[in-house]
Amino acid sequence: MKIIYADNAATTPVSPTARQVLLETMDQVWGNPSSLHTVGQAANEVLQKARQDVAKCLNAQKDREIYFTSGGSESDNQALLTGATLGKKKGKMHIISTAFEHHAVLHSLKRLEKEGFQVTLLDVGKQGIVTPEQVEAAIRPDTCMVSVMFANNEIGTIQPIAEIGAVCRKHGVLFHTDAVQAVGHVPVDVQAMHIDLLSLSAHKFGGPKGVGALYARTGVWLTNLIEGGAQERGKRGGTENVPGIAAMAAALTESCQHMAEVGEKLTVLRDRLIAGLSQIPLTIVNGDTQRRLPGNVNVCFQGIEGESLLLLLDAKGIEASSGSACTSGSLDPSHVLLALGLPHEVAHGSLRLSLGPDITGEDVTYMLAEIRQVVDYLRSISPVWEAIEKGEIHYAV
Repeated sequence: MKIIYADNAATTPVSPTARQVLLETMDQVWGNPSSLHTVGQAANEVLQKARQDVAKCLNAQKDREIYFTSGGSESDNQALLTGATLGKKKGKMHIISTAFEHHAVLHSLKRLEKEGFQVTLLDVGKQGIVTPEQVEAAIRPDTCMVSVMFANNEIGTIQPIAEIGAVCRKHGVLFHTDAVQAVGHVPVDVQAMHIDLLSLSAHKFGGPKGVGALYARTGVWLTNLIEGGAQERGKRGGTENVPGIAAMAAALTESCQHMAEVGEKLTVLRDRLIAGLSQIPLTIVNGDTQRRLPGNVNVCFQGIEGESLLLLLDAKGIEASSGSACTSGSLDPSHVLLALGLPHEVAHGSLRLSLGPDITGEDVTYMLAEIRQVVDYLRSISPVWEAIEKGEIHYAV
């Protein structure tokens, strides 16, 4: 049975280019980049070349604005801690974010609230878009930071980052964006978009897991999250993962080179999926259908549970995900879908399909047919669906 992998928002397979760089670096450049001898300096050269490549892909002004981390969550944590620390020194303890951020951001904000910070979470509306006007209206004299994700990890909606960045720059407020889902898939220009801090993770664009980066604009002095040695200019202790970093830079460079053609292909297939799934009765497409990542499709089917849908699709070779937190043991639906205003009962029936560059038109045809069949089957054995058909249950969506 052919496996159709449609869960690229969760992780992507390591690209052949990144895999080759990873193995070659592990084999040939195994020194500690902090060592002064020849072997160590060879590793340092690879490290600095990777820093240059990542900076170029983001259009960072200087290579030294790139700090290597273990991934997006660590980068998010350090960015928020930095904004909070700098703000507190000035007596500013108000942070603005959104209700549908990744938990790496939301949980960090909860921690900061316990330390006395005030947090405003902006409403994202039914389309999953935050406006610059919302951000500007929420800025107060004591606002120290705004953190708005570039593209949502579940529904794929892309925020007006450049406009929000301009508002923050106008008011002298630090601007962070969690760009884990965006980098390597849509154009990101930290200078043109007025971004002060940006988080990214290698395994979202064909790089290995456990490696990422934090961009910090010159003049933004990072607060240490991990103490240790003088690595990463003293802002992130621990010997750098040189092979992983080199592979990440290779994967990002490759992704940026092919971004336009891959994005065009995935947009066509995405729209085919959205159009086909929308023909299933009582299906809700989550998020704006145009301002979203090229490969992201997120829908809710009323009258079924997302967990059952995933298991049956897996048996048919379709690897997808649901907004329901089934793997964590939680019965709560996705906070992202709830932020859109969906009722709990509807949010439980969600399906996320995130496409990769290897997906084909035939794969889309197969998915549409099999998803329709599985939804029909689950509804045929669902007492909730029976009640919906009889008009005994109606959800306001």
